[in-house]
Formats: sequence, C-alpha cells, structure tokens
Amino acid sequence: MPELPEVETLCRQLKEKICGKKILASKVYDDKLFGIKNLKTGKINRIERQGKTIVLQLDTGDSIKIHLRMTGRLLWQESSTRPKHSRWRLSFAGGNIFLIDPRRFATVKVEKIKQEKDKKDLMAEFDEKNFIEKQARRKVNVKTLLMDQKALAGIGNIYACEILHRAGISPLRQASSLTREEWGKMFYHARNILKKGIEKRGTSISDWRDLYGRKGENQNELKAYGQEGKRCFICGGKICRIKQGGRSTFYCNDCQQ
Repeated sequence: MPELPEVETLCRQLKEKICGKKILASKVYDDKLFGIKNLKTGKINRIERQGKTIVLQLDTGDSIKIHLRMTGRLLWQESSTRPKHSRWRLSFAGGNIFLIDPRRFATVKVEKIKQEKDKKDLMAEFDEKNFIEKQARRKVNVKTLLMDQKALAGIGNIYACEILHRAGISPLRQASSLTREEWGKMFYHARNILKKGIEKRGTSISDWRDLYGRKGENQNELKAYGQEGKRCFICGGKICRIKQGGRSTFYCNDCQQ
C-alpha cells in the first residue's frame, strides 16, 4: 500500500503536471466508482496530501479525494488509450491521468472543499503535545499505534518497521511504556526516514510506481523491512521477522528494546 512518501511523490508530480489546468473530461471504466460518473469538471486550483489521500481542489468548490489503498497508482500518458487495469481517466490538454488498480480497492470521492490542518501528520503541522496526551498512553503495541491513521497520518507497515528500527524501539512494546524522550527520538527518526523516502520517490517492492510509471528508489535504503536474516547495520545482530496483526514485522531483537 502506498504510504506517505509515495503519496507525497505523486502530489508533487501532479502539481507540476496539472495544477492550474482544466479537466476536459472524466471517464469511469469501473462501476465501483459510480459515485463520480457525474463529476463536474473544472480547473484544478490546488493539490495537497492529507495522510495517504491525494486531494485535488477545483475552482467549482469541489475536491476530488483519491485513496490508492492496496494496489492503486496514477499514471500520466499523452495517449488516451486505456492501460490494463485502469478504472478511471481524467483528461487534460496534452494528456491524461489514469487510475490503475488491479485489485479495485482504491476509492475516489467528490466532496466540498474543507480547509483544515492535519495535526496528525509528522510532515505537516504535527501536534506532538496532543499526541503524547491522547495517544501515547494507549495500551497497544507501538507499531500498531504508528500505523493507526486516526492517531498518526500516513505511516504504514514498511515505514513503521524502519522508524522503530532506527529509533531502537521494539515493535512489541506497549505504547504506554515509552518515555517522552523515546517518543521524541522516534519522531526525529520518523521525519528523517519519511523525508528520505520522498527524495527517493517512494519504495517499490511490488506495485508502486510514480506518475510516469517509474519505480521508486527507497527500497535500496531499507535497513529492516524485508531484511530477514541480514545483519543489523546498527549493532551487527540479525534482523528477524514476526507476525503482528496479520502483517510481517521486521526488527533487530538485539538493539531494539
């Protein structure tokens, strides 16, 4: 599933490609997206990321919210020829954006524009004090909390593993056991890891591609996720894999305490 760096990559590329342009047509190929069949076209005034959601704000007062879910991605191409697994197309002067989604989980919604600040986003106006007061005392494991989109926006399985590894915190610990200093250390590493992920245009392990169909490069930077059996670059121990909530967690049992 695309996480914060992948979605931010798309938003930045979309800003360069279509911000200020008028949508000429909207074509729905998949009946599961019936709710946008009558989309009123307009000019795209603003593009922003809200957690893992791409938001296109139109001059009509509406916003188009795209959540890619498991296998969704956006592709820009000059031709209007429909690519395989595409579910929706937006047409502009000079080209088209296709929503490609083999598993058909991605969602597209049209809502009235709401100007709101996301204080759960570490790469935006994150409210650390509010998080510590309302979330950090919860009796759930810390990895689950990092991935809870109602608590902290944009982080999924890959980056949660990387953040905890770099911060030296075991994914098995309860969130309530962490000190304020440990939370501060984790937020510091989280921002650095997410920033690097954006610079590398995301992590391509399976389906992820950027707006132009290119793989990201951040998979070459991973130190924990997918590294089972390899030596920990911090302490020399071995990276192990366990299951948490039906997902694989990768960590070093020696230096993550």
